[in-house]
Amino acid sequence: MRKLNNNKVAAFNLNEMLFTLAIIGILLLLALPKLLPLISKAKSMEAQIQLKYIYNLQTQYFYLNSKYADDFNTLDFESPRTVNENGTSNYVYEIIQSNNNQFKVRAVAITDFDRDGIMNEWEIDENGNPTQTVKD
Repeated sequence: MRKLNNNKVAAFNLNEMLFTLAIIGILLLLALPKLLPLISKAKSMEAQIQLKYIYNLQTQYFYLNSKYADDFNTLDFESPRTVNENGTSNYVYEIIQSNNNQFKVRAVAITDFDRDGIMNEWEIDENGNPTQTVKD
């Protein structure tokens, strides 16, 4: 006849679980303010990438037509759907200046990344360097 081993299973009671969750919550609250600038910087990469893409489209259009396009339909650029439209984009894009020799495109954030009331803005021109005009 065999003897069965009584294996004990480690279990936690409710107080231990609540105490552990409280410690994790406190650590998150301490770390979150330090992570907000990193989150804002990561989200602003979207604007920089899209503006570089628009710059490439504008440059290609300029080589073909000797002028810059004044709307996105001419460039065959479709703005990504924003988070307000059930999409993933945090920015809206607009051509604010365009003529035969120069152009300027702006990306304006529609969400406040660090909740300070200031919306992030980026611009790009015919030189091809995205610049942050309003820092969030």
